[in-house]
Amino acid sequence: MRIGVVGATGGIGSRVVTEALDRGHHVTAFSRDASKIEESRENVTWKSVDVLDPDSVAAALPGLDVLISGFQPGNAAKDIADTVARSIADPTVYATAARTLLKALESHSRTRLIVIGGAGSLEVEPGLVRADSDDLLHETLDAIGLPREYAAAVRGHRDALDVLRTSNRLWTYLSPAEDIAPGERTARFRIGTDQPVLDGDGRSRISMEDAAVALVDEAELPRFVQRRFTIGY
Repeated sequence: MRIGVVGATGGIGSRVVTEALDRGHHVTAFSRDASKIEESRENVTWKSVDVLDPDSVAAALPGLDVLISGFQPGNAAKDIADTVARSIADPTVYATAARTLLKALESHSRTRLIVIGGAGSLEVEPGLVRADSDDLLHETLDAIGLPREYAAAVRGHRDALDVLRTSNRLWTYLSPAEDIAPGERTARFRIGTDQPVLDGDGRSRISMEDAAVALVDEAELPRFVQRRFTIGY
């Protein structure tokens, strides 16, 4: 397959590139400025793209079977504090990116889109979404060490999902586990839809490596077109 990866220098995006290459796919790795990236692996091409510019995205789509977007403002891999600050300052950026991607796909309707989003839009109990509750959001943000102001960005991710849900494009949205960090590639995890997948200790967690496995699995064998899914141990 020919797979594009937006945010290919990021924590999850870089692992998606590696996972896809290891499976024999051709990867176009997108970054805001790809001119300074040194790459020695085969079957990967680096290109610059502006995810907030529909023309820039549309120019990147020809030849791609799937575009996986791990867009974040700033460069989270190098400066997570800057990305957090930017997300708080303009939480609408996630919905804007979703609209831009969908606009670009209007002229490439056969290209599938997979968006890596947030876990805050998952139902913690029937009818209750964490993003709709300040108390629940603050509890989670305190636990993972993010400022409570980041609640606005969590809701921004939820709004991006809502944008996708109004579209008839071939989109898929991944809500990763609440606790996602670098770790081991086990390829052993469970898949859910609208509720978090919890381990035996009641935790919602996944490694970035296994998130990459799930994303490339979905690229190869689509199971959640026009749907959201989630993962966890």
